[in-house]
Amino acid sequence: MKHLELHIIQSVPVACLNRDDLNSPKTAVFGGVQRARVSSQSWKRAIRELAKEIAPDQFKGERTRLMYDPLVKAMIDAGVSATDADAGARKVIDELVKLDAKSKDKVKSTTLYFMSPLELEAVAKAYAEVKDAKKALKSIDAKALKDAADISIFGRMVASDHSLTVEAASMFSHALSTHKVDNEIDFFSAVDDLQPKEESGAGMTGTLEFNSATYYRFAALNLDMLADAEHLGSLSNDERQSVVRTFIEATIKAIPSARKNTMNGNTLPVHVLGVVREKGHPIQLINAFEAPVKSSQGYAVKSVELLKAEYAKLKDTWGVEAVFEQAIPEVNVTSFIDGMVAHVI
Repeated sequence: MKHLELHIIQSVPVACLNRDDLNSPKTAVFGGVQRARVSSQSWKRAIRELAKEIAPDQFKGERTRLMYDPLVKAMIDAGVSATDADAGARKVIDELVKLDAKSKDKVKSTTLYFMSPLELEAVAKAYAEVKDAKKALKSIDAKALKDAADISIFGRMVASDHSLTVEAASMFSHALSTHKVDNEIDFFSAVDDLQPKEESGAGMTGTLEFNSATYYRFAALNLDMLADAEHLGSLSNDERQSVVRTFIEATIKAIPSARKNTMNGNTLPVHVLGVVREKGHPIQLINAFEAPVKSSQGYAVKSVELLKAEYAKLKDTWGVEAVFEQAIPEVNVTSFIDGMVAHVI
């Protein structure tokens, strides 16, 4: 399959980008030592949000349990009375993803649904004509997500109707530190501004965990799949190029927003290797760091060296071929993206 790969080295200072159920930074053991980890789901969320900001007309997908209000509005706009729209929206949601009977404050579905505004509009118009939830849902065409490239890229699972399931054209790994990382604990205290001067002590104390790390991130995009009829085949080549341009930029620049005001881990990568291959499957370069980097002068420079060496070894040993190879900072981000996008089908 024709695909592009992004291999990213990025150093992040004191932060807690992705927390577990105990509010600790996520970790994983790789190469026999603990690494800092950011789940692919966490980074993908940040990428989707930035993609919406960069290209709002092409990335309008919304993953939600709160379809009811926009669906009712769309039905009313289609000429359905408010009473019928209320009943119709409930029937459609129950047919598609099931209503949550336990929800008291708002009408919700039991599971998230990744919806496209055009799909919602189509269902509303169909329901206005046939007044039947099942028949109205047949108007949803997963092959025509012109306004929601994010659904084609990140995929959608619909258990009740597999015809609406969209296989993700993208692939992501969990970001792992290239070196051993131990989480640290920060003790903090806050002063009560109105506390009498004669009283001592903090108004509040607490602890939270953090770490800092140099990460290896990997993402790939199946260009063949993106151009097929099940995904964005209905778009022109220029439109697909625009989608891929946004995907690459967002993947490079996005960072999870956890504790962005108190720790602000926002950085940009120190190195991005971009590869386009005509065949085969995407290959991570994580094994460059199976033996954790050890350095008294930082990790980024050594991590980049090992990444380049691993890629050269794969090409020499396994005959891995590419039609495009380029790296930031050897070229700037605009030239880098232009070079990759030129290979979009």
